[in-house]
Amino acid sequence: MRLPSTLFLGLLLLSIGLLQSCSSLSSTSSASKIPVYAWDGGLNDKTDDEVLKTLSSWKAKGVDTLMYNGGQDPADYARIGKLAEAAGLGLHAWIPTMVQKPRPELKPEWYAVNRAGESAYDKPAYVPYYTFLCPNEPGVYQFLEELYTSVAEVEQVAAVHLDYIRFPDVILARGLWDKYGLVMDKEYPKYDYCYCDRCTSGFEEQSGIDIKSVEDPTQVQAWKQYRYDLITSIVNRLAEQVHAQDKRINAAVFPGPHSVAKRIVRQEWDQWDLDQVFPMLYNDFYLEDVEWIGEMTAEGVEALDGRASLISGLFICPDPKSKARQPDPENHGLVPDELGAAVQVSMDNGAAGICLFTPGRMTKKHWRALRRAIYR
Repeated sequence: MRLPSTLFLGLLLLSIGLLQSCSSLSSTSSASKIPVYAWDGGLNDKTDDEVLKTLSSWKAKGVDTLMYNGGQDPADYARIGKLAEAAGLGLHAWIPTMVQKPRPELKPEWYAVNRAGESAYDKPAYVPYYTFLCPNEPGVYQFLEELYTSVAEVEQVAAVHLDYIRFPDVILARGLWDKYGLVMDKEYPKYDYCYCDRCTSGFEEQSGIDIKSVEDPTQVQAWKQYRYDLITSIVNRLAEQVHAQDKRINAAVFPGPHSVAKRIVRQEWDQWDLDQVFPMLYNDFYLEDVEWIGEMTAEGVEALDGRASLISGLFICPDPKSKARQPDPENHGLVPDELGAAVQVSMDNGAAGICLFTPGRMTKKHWRALRRAIYR
């Protein structure tokens, strides 16, 4: 049946109006969405179809940018970057910095030494992979500059993401003490780095203090500052090189910086020339509640004072039903009922987005809670 021309015109105008309305709503929703980043890895050995399916799924669930841990080969970041682009995701190359497996190009004497005289090369603290390099070694910086510059040159990489850019934990987060059978009520020699000859002689030349002859080096504030500055110098020189490639640079950091990061891993990250910082606000590790995430976000935003944006890193519980029975804090994290509140307190205290550790730990209920939280 042929419609009268006036009725046809009316229906056409109504359809156009509905389309414009939907377009406007879509635009508004997009404009008011909280940016979501996600740390993940393990895709190098997957087929292109498998990777694209995974990344497209995360995109559909609200993720905007993948922080990808893909090793040190630029070709792997180029491949995953192209697939991320096809899925509508940005890509940041997430690469550990001071923690490096021993290999021929890294000399044994380049590894950090603790106050007990043990090298992280063959006697790492806590766990076997804690093979930390010394930030004071020229060869270490040269290795890192070449690594990050080569990855920054990859067209698909929007930013490089520094991880383990610190010394080993001189004091573990309180929630981890039982896991390692430790009481960390002070800075013990085995976990206090770095006392290699280059670090101790460099400090003595700068301050006139022979730190090895001091009865309690942990009370010498200038010695702490010296080590903060060693890490800061590495970061800022790398930032200069990455920025020269017209790429951004950011880092995963401990909470604070003043309340936690400086105290337990020597990170004075408010002095770093970064575009973004990603504090790992893993509240269960510190035996804290969700409100603490907001407090740490506020401290970080205030310390940065607009020089860089802050993205709140949120630790996801992979099995919420069994959380209370899990002895290992690394199996704890935010359950779905907490995730929305964690996003909210982050944004209320000045965060520019949130980062999930990890999308693979997210349950269906987590994803539903996230979707409710990220659209204003």
